[in-house]
Amino acid sequence: MTNRHVKAGNRVSTVLARQLGGQLLAFREAVGLNQSQAAMVLSAHTAKVAKMERGWVPFRDPDIVALCKLYGVEDEEVVEGLLGLAKLDRERRRTRGWWKDLDPGNLREYIAMEDVALKVRLWQLSVIPGLFQTADYIRAMTVPGISAEQIDQIEQLVDVRRRRQARLHGDAPLRVHAVIWEAALRQLVGGPEVMMRQLAHVRELAELPHIQIQVLPFRVGGYPAVGGPFNILSFAEEGAVDVVHMDGLKSTAWVEGLEESAAYTDLFGRLCAVTLSPHSSMQLIESIGKEMSE
Repeated sequence: MTNRHVKAGNRVSTVLARQLGGQLLAFREAVGLNQSQAAMVLSAHTAKVAKMERGWVPFRDPDIVALCKLYGVEDEEVVEGLLGLAKLDRERRRTRGWWKDLDPGNLREYIAMEDVALKVRLWQLSVIPGLFQTADYIRAMTVPGISAEQIDQIEQLVDVRRRRQARLHGDAPLRVHAVIWEAALRQLVGGPEVMMRQLAHVRELAELPHIQIQVLPFRVGGYPAVGGPFNILSFAEEGAVDVVHMDGLKSTAWVEGLEESAAYTDLFGRLCAVTLSPHSSMQLIESIGKEMSE
């Protein structure tokens, strides 16, 4: 699925709103009602329901409650989950977070989502996850890909990563469960000294109660999720629908459907089943670091 963060006049279709609209659409279709019938209970035009289901407008709580009642959605936890998504979306639309100053595009959209997420599960193959990267690692990883005229962009990237990493600390830190392929830990980005400090930083983060890090070792051989890295962002407690973000060389993708996001959650679970335990993962990272010092 391609990135669909688009604008129409003053309206913006956001990932969270599309997520909420998609769930309401699924509920409506499950009971065999059309948009006109849904619009009647809201005392609105059919166009309003269409815009809601496509994520073009912010959601009002009374509208969500009325539609859930019409669709026979009686589970209070489900309704509260929808109301929570609507609240997050409204807050995102009116906030002036630091990421607003970034150039429009995939990075700004993802960071805005990450900033309101409660939890992120991530799978990374070739590099240390951005939330865990040290400044020296970022610089060493970035330098080969830019020209002399773009050198100032390195420090901008370092600052962006630093601000993102602030979510790992504070009163309500972002919960992170990361699975990292062993190759990312052995790649000498910046040389042995930079990597030794980077690996030490990863071990320090793993000591935090809200961060879980596991390593997929080479010896596993074949493994699930060979298609590429992805992040699963959660905006509510267990049982709520998540969204999945994947970044390619020249494109980004958001997976927002109920079945699609559930498939990635299942894939992440199967991936975790073949990784090392968190304790054994830290032992391997420490061992790799010692090898680099020799």
